[in-house]
Amino acid sequence: MTTTTLARIAVIGATGQQGISLIDALRGRDIAIRALVRNPDSTAANELRDSGIEIVKADQEDAQSVAEGLADVDALFYMTTFEGPDGTDGEVRRGHMVADAAARAGVSHVVYSSVGGAERGTAIPHFDSKYEVEKRLTSVAPATILRPTFFMENLSEQLTPDADGDIVIRLPMPGNIPLQMISVRDIGRAAARLLLEPGQHGNAVEVAGDELTLDQVAAEVSEVFGIPARFEPVPLEYLGEDEDLKAMFRWFAEGDAYQADLAQSRSLIADAHDLRSWLFARREPLVTEGLRE
Repeated sequence: MTTTTLARIAVIGATGQQGISLIDALRGRDIAIRALVRNPDSTAANELRDSGIEIVKADQEDAQSVAEGLADVDALFYMTTFEGPDGTDGEVRRGHMVADAAARAGVSHVVYSSVGGAERGTAIPHFDSKYEVEKRLTSVAPATILRPTFFMENLSEQLTPDADGDIVIRLPMPGNIPLQMISVRDIGRAAARLLLEPGQHGNAVEVAGDELTLDQVAAEVSEVFGIPARFEPVPLEYLGEDEDLKAMFRWFAEGDAYQADLAQSRSLIADAHDLRSWLFARREPLVTEGLRE
């Protein structure tokens, strides 16, 4: 694949998991990286600045600041979030604003991190909101849509042994339904390829590093960490009043929810993590924190 020469890439969401992973994937290349951040004095922003990243104050609620941050930028990566008091409506509004700002600034290529299945009418509010952003972006600017599947990192908090020394993974879905997943590290690597090779991987790509049932996930955890592990399904009521997440787990339970092509994902992401390799990468710090051999 031919790699495009870029002088400057802007990253919105640079202090979050995906943004940091993208910046890590771009390090070592002769490309200036500009992080557009809401709080340029935060610890995370200062750490990026200390590592040589240009920090520019820009808020997705302030169109002028985003427009100024996109001046003289060749490519842009951004993501949106539905967290906050205005929920998915705010996500759509902010996503549209960034898309329009990128178009006005003449950014030559934009990569937007959405979610796997956003285009398939899932009726999951935070999937539908991202699809609304996708549609606006692709109508106003040259863009590639990156659609990650379930984050492996969503399992992290459940990898601590209970009082009996066992690991119990609990989610509101059956243990025998396959679920595609990807590591955040590999989302950043995929985004880097899409930025550097615009137009060479299609208009949209859904990405995953593995596909396992949650019973299989528990078996992998047990084998890698060397302690008993099991999966226990819990009712949807476990999620309280979060109707958005309930809709997502209902969708998962139907099976064939995410539909990433694993071979395509691995061709895009060099040395992509499957769950086992991701667990091994996390094993040592977890052992240090108290997991027994």
